[in-house]
Amino acid sequence: MSVISAIFVVLITILMPPAGVFAISGCSVDFFVNICLTLLGYLPGHIHAFYLEYVYYDRKEQNRLGRFAARPAPGVYSDRIQSGGQGYGTIVEDPLVQSEEGRAGATGQ
Repeated sequence: MSVISAIFVVLITILMPPAGVFAISGCSVDFFVNICLTLLGYLPGHIHAFYLEYVYYDRKEQNRLGRFAARPAPGVYSDRIQSGGQGYGTIVEDPLVQSEEGRAGATGQ
């Protein structure tokens, strides 16, 4: 399903770059930056849109494999793109932190 959605977003981006960015980031700063770049020139809008899509789908794949990016991607302002679409509505605590809290409680500290 992810491959089909990626192809669909790329096709939308070829026709109109801000629409492709809106599909992955929603109404965010990246969307408005892309509108400005597209108005300045069609090519800068395309470059920016494809870069955001690359970061989004790369982070999404990394999350699927259980690896998380250590640093935010440069020039990306949307948390949705930075996280690969993960993290909305849930907060998952680090298992290491949970086990340390459990040990501290068990030893009476």
